[in-house]
Amino acid sequence: MSETPSTDAASRPFREAVVDLDAVRENVEALIARVAPARAMVVVKADAYGHGAVPVARAALAGGAAWLGVADLDEAIALRDAGIDAPILAWLHDPDADFARAVRRNVDVGVSSIGQLRAVAAAAASVDGIARVHLKIDTGLSRNGVAPEEWDEAVRIAATLEAEGQVRVRGVFSHLANTSPDEDSAQLAAFEAALAAASGAGLDPEVRHLASTAGALRRPESRYDLVRLGIGCYGVPPFGDGTTAAELGLRPVMTLRGRVAAVRRIAPGTGVSYGHVWRADRPTTLALVPLGYADGVPRQASGRAEVWLAGARRPVVGRIAMDQFLVEVGDDAVAVGDEVVLFGDPATGAPSADDWGDAADTIGYEIVTRVGPRVPRTYVGGA
Repeated sequence: MSETPSTDAASRPFREAVVDLDAVRENVEALIARVAPARAMVVVKADAYGHGAVPVARAALAGGAAWLGVADLDEAIALRDAGIDAPILAWLHDPDADFARAVRRNVDVGVSSIGQLRAVAAAAASVDGIARVHLKIDTGLSRNGVAPEEWDEAVRIAATLEAEGQVRVRGVFSHLANTSPDEDSAQLAAFEAALAAASGAGLDPEVRHLASTAGALRRPESRYDLVRLGIGCYGVPPFGDGTTAAELGLRPVMTLRGRVAAVRRIAPGTGVSYGHVWRADRPTTLALVPLGYADGVPRQASGRAEVWLAGARRPVVGRIAMDQFLVEVGDDAVAVGDEVVLFGDPATGAPSADDWGDAADTIGYEIVTRVGPRVPRTYVGGA
């Protein structure tokens, strides 16, 4: 086979993640239509699940998002520094977090303990401001959130701090585990009890939020005033039960692709990649793809995943290495420089992020989020 690049190869990057901002906007619009009249917080934590926080945030706001959600304050401040002035909630904090930054930059703070609540109030007092907080109750996920046995005390303290002008309790929230209908119902009941206790303490939150994408779509009673839309905005299904993005009216946002770096014809019995865990059983052609686990391609998918190359889905053979892996194309024609798509929109024939997740015994969330910094993001669509 030829080692000469195809004529249009120079016009395409060696490796890239193409992010379709129109798909972000359309996905947000579609999800909002499903959950209305609840408003939507679009979650752009972890650099928008690997897609790029600032451009995705802008596309989400264009699609009708009322809020943005992030994990930590650094992520929130980065959005503010980019000129984004929409409401932002940050909910996972360093024990020594500088909450004064949140007050100064109008970032809402998720509070998961009485100690955190006092620290946020003290930070607000230090800058003569009022901290906007969302109190989180642990309803059964057993991660962060005020412990149920401490909730009554937490809302009493919050009411006192609000009366003193140090905080404004803008929200009360929790998170469904999405375990089973019965366990989700138990969490809903626990959340209702927490809301009643907050009201009994004199709090009147502007927003109550419990559901992420999965709950918002399948448990209408969990929508309350606001839903936190995460992976669905990126066109990856949240359920893990075989439901496709297309069935939910969503389009995958990211396409991970590269160009064939080398082509080699091999004889029967030839071993491929580290450990020779795969050997050819016939004369065949291999195409070298210049992405590997340094770029977020999971080594666990070795010998199990497929890519789209030369008009068909082709199997990954041998072990995925740090920078590269091999694809078998049999007797079909392929040339250096040909485009290879690891995952994207299945409507084009390509595998999905969920397909790669299945191949690596993980979920589509991880596949898109782990795409590394060596892979440039190319943005299409959007304003």
